[in-house]
Amino acid sequence: MASRLRRSHNGGPPLDDYEGPPWGKGDAYIFLTWRAAHDKAWKAPSQTVMLMRLERAERLGLTYEEYTLEILERGRHLSEYDAERIAEIRRARRRRRTSHFE
Repeated sequence: MASRLRRSHNGGPPLDDYEGPPWGKGDAYIFLTWRAAHDKAWKAPSQTVMLMRLERAERLGLTYEEYTLEILERGRHLSEYDAERIAEIRRARRRRRTSHFE
């Protein structure tokens, strides 16, 4: 007997059974280039840099991931003078926590 689908399931085939290459039908070079860039960007920094980012993030009321993502996306470190951008990040955090199915 087939198991009952969850409420949010779209009825499509399971993604775990895919046996093709990880880049799908796209260009393998582009996939591998992006994967290498992603791995390089999110490579763990030294402990000193990590602790410095964590301290600054906590001082601004952000998570380590939010603060690091801002550095990676915008190329600059946030400070107390960036109150508008910090408020925008916090509003986005609140939107991500809200579920439309509850």
